[in-house]
Amino acid sequence: MDDADVTIGPVNLAARVDDALAVQALAFGLSEDEIVVRRHIVLRHLLNPGARAYGATTASGRLVGFVYGMPNDRAHWWSGVVEPYLRATGTADWLDDSFVITELHVHPAHQGRGVGRALITTITDEAEQPRSILSAIDTESPARALYRALGYTDLARRVHFPTAPRPYAVMGAPLPLRRKAPGRN
Repeated sequence: MDDADVTIGPVNLAARVDDALAVQALAFGLSEDEIVVRRHIVLRHLLNPGARAYGATTASGRLVGFVYGMPNDRAHWWSGVVEPYLRATGTADWLDDSFVITELHVHPAHQGRGVGRALITTITDEAEQPRSILSAIDTESPARALYRALGYTDLARRVHFPTAPRPYAVMGAPLPLRRKAPGRN
């Protein structure tokens, strides 16, 4: 597949939620039951003020990646879970005036080709907040390597979400995200 034919742009995620969850299921390994639950979560998230989504689509219109996020609100469930972990590391102030990357997933056939980087930089470039936060499974992975390359650093590790079997890391980065690796011209 040629990623030169992939276009990054705003996407009506509510209308394409099933396409997005099909990508997430492949990229993240979701079961059918998890997809049903996540569908409701995504649709609810999109109702939050400032929520927006971008998609990576092929020339034929096939969705091969997506990202969505919103300005953080300490009243949101996610903030309530991560706040004690951030407080313990002295980084709870990151919950204020931050843009949260809620989900970022790329179809496995398109991973490692810059699609995820393009999605996350595009959405954060439009954020009015001075920084971005996200959570990722707390293991060394291509996703965590991408986030680090963009300037995200660990704010808290071994964060346990009630429904997740594995611990997560909460990461934060100043905006705009870094475009080049440090020390490179």
